[in-house]
Amino acid sequence: MYKESPVEVSQKEITFKVEELEPFLSSPQLDMATPQPCKIELKDGSTMLIREVKDKEIPMLLDYVKKFMETGAKDFYDIVGARIYAELLGYLRNRLKDPYLFVGAIDGEIVGFANGRVRDKDLNISLHTMAFKRGLRIGATLYYRKLVYAFEEQKNQEVWSTFESYNGLKRWGIGMAQPSYPYPEYQHELGGARVFYVDQQYWNAAVKDYVKEMVGNELDYDVEDELLEKNEELVMP
Repeated sequence: MYKESPVEVSQKEITFKVEELEPFLSSPQLDMATPQPCKIELKDGSTMLIREVKDKEIPMLLDYVKKFMETGAKDFYDIVGARIYAELLGYLRNRLKDPYLFVGAIDGEIVGFANGRVRDKDLNISLHTMAFKRGLRIGATLYYRKLVYAFEEQKNQEVWSTFESYNGLKRWGIGMAQPSYPYPEYQHELGGARVFYVDQQYWNAAVKDYVKEMVGNELDYDVEDELLEKNEELVMP
């Protein structure tokens, strides 16, 4: 957009370095809690490590998630894959405000991940949770880890969610009896769908025990070095 200056100016052109522009394109980071690695014994006896993703692991996650976009519309995997792909790029390119991303790993293999972002000191936005290995409640465990991070480590007051698939709505929205905000006054950033939420009071009164029971075990933060080393260099399934 061009418009003539209303006054005489000494410089007709003003240039910027990209380092000066980047702060406008990437927001200043909040003082976020550093998620600690934890482990959990799954129902088949295997141990899953849950830790933060590393930047070097993002490219292989992108390649893997791209396959979901190419499988077609069944069970909404195309739109879920596309949105996760964009979120991973937003994380990598610093175009997503205050994101966090957990990976679940068993014996050096990524078996699932969960991500979200912190909007402000009170509100945590849940984005996606996906399991790459079925039958071990990996998705439920990673969702549980995400809520523990939000309410007990980050000390957020609410977690907002929306659901793209019927199974997600049944398991988390209806299963946890999550209330929703009036629509369309409140909309989730994932396409403007209905906002379901859990607050601190509901988390402590009911949701924590419900998800813990679904997971079938407790998160253990006493992680031995051997387990960390075994899952230091990860591969996709």
